[in-house]
Amino acid sequence: MVSLEFIPSRSGSNFALFDLAPSPSKDGKEDGAGSYANLLRAAMFGPETPEKRDITGFSSSRNIFRFKTETNRSLDSFSPFVSDEAPGVSHSPIKSPRKVSRSPYKVLDAPALQDDFYLNLVDWSAQNVLAVGLGNCVYLWNACSSKVTKLCDLGTDDSVCSVGWALRGTHLAVGTSTGKVQIWDASRCKRTRTMEGHRLRVGALAWSSSVLSSGSRDKSILQRDIRCQEDHVSKLTGHKSEVCGLKWSYDNRELASGGNDNRLFVWNQHSTQPVLKYSEHTAAVKAIAWSPHVHGLLASGGGTADRCIRFWNTTTNTHLSSIDTCSQVCNLAWSKNVNELVSTHGYSQNQIIVWKYPSMSKIATLTGHTFRVLYLAVSPDGQTIVTGAGDETLRFWNVFPSPKSQNTDSEIGSSFFGRTTIR
Repeated sequence: MVSLEFIPSRSGSNFALFDLAPSPSKDGKEDGAGSYANLLRAAMFGPETPEKRDITGFSSSRNIFRFKTETNRSLDSFSPFVSDEAPGVSHSPIKSPRKVSRSPYKVLDAPALQDDFYLNLVDWSAQNVLAVGLGNCVYLWNACSSKVTKLCDLGTDDSVCSVGWALRGTHLAVGTSTGKVQIWDASRCKRTRTMEGHRLRVGALAWSSSVLSSGSRDKSILQRDIRCQEDHVSKLTGHKSEVCGLKWSYDNRELASGGNDNRLFVWNQHSTQPVLKYSEHTAAVKAIAWSPHVHGLLASGGGTADRCIRFWNTTTNTHLSSIDTCSQVCNLAWSKNVNELVSTHGYSQNQIIVWKYPSMSKIATLTGHTFRVLYLAVSPDGQTIVTGAGDETLRFWNVFPSPKSQNTDSEIGSSFFGRTTIR
């Protein structure tokens, strides 16, 4: 039986949902700057703002951590914070810039979440279930119910190095430190297959329909068709060190791979040698993301000695641009709703940055993790991200808008405050 304990976080709490008035800040800055804040508050809530509500009717027995489906406002609705590039104060009724909350709306304790740059231990399924590798076990967290399930235990002689959900359905691939890849049916908590072929740990996984690609410390990538009896149908060679990043393009025609050899390769569906080779990065390439908006647009990020995000056009085989982030790039993910992307970082700032493409202007910089932000996954609606770090926490952030409106925020867990443990 999994025990979940909530620890309220005042910084992430939406007091208005519970008819509670937030305590005034000592520096008086909680509500933003002067007339602009008053104008914005009046425009959003009318003359009766949440701060002015009477709280005398509050009952001490009320369950304040109940999920509030009756509200469409997220935490950001009451935040004075706006983007890093917000325009100056204006008294005209113009559309305000999109706001990104600087605080996670939920924190999960994740004991034994490894601080290893080359692993990929977090993934979010299309069915809204988060898979997390903790030591030698895989746990599932249902984002709708907050239910935690222990999927598997590899035993004392093995550990989880990567997890990856199939694009559809409930199958999860698990890469292990002994070089095996297991396929689990999460709906039944049953292992359906174990595939071999790698000599060393499997730290990267990527699905393309029924094809599963696995990258290993043995420098190879194996293509596995789970409809076939064979453990793998082809072997991709070219990397000179551990393969730590793998991503299929949205049309499933190109596979990008990154390695500890500082190389970024692109493969097609049938090649066993890379069709494109990029060597501009000067550190390991783990962070890889294909744009869902532009065919052939690929982003990659380099490790500590590089710190750059680079953009490539794989259709014309050209290097488009590069930006120095001043920090180790651990992950990249593109928003499927707007032309923005998020990066997570390690040495030395451990930050999360939301960027606008192609200007690469910063929309928001999020901090809170005390170790490198090594893991990143995006919710199925594309609005929420979860980040994981060696500080053994998973943090949930509302960073991207919905497809319909850039000011509509995700409701996935947006009213779950505080902190629980995932096992």
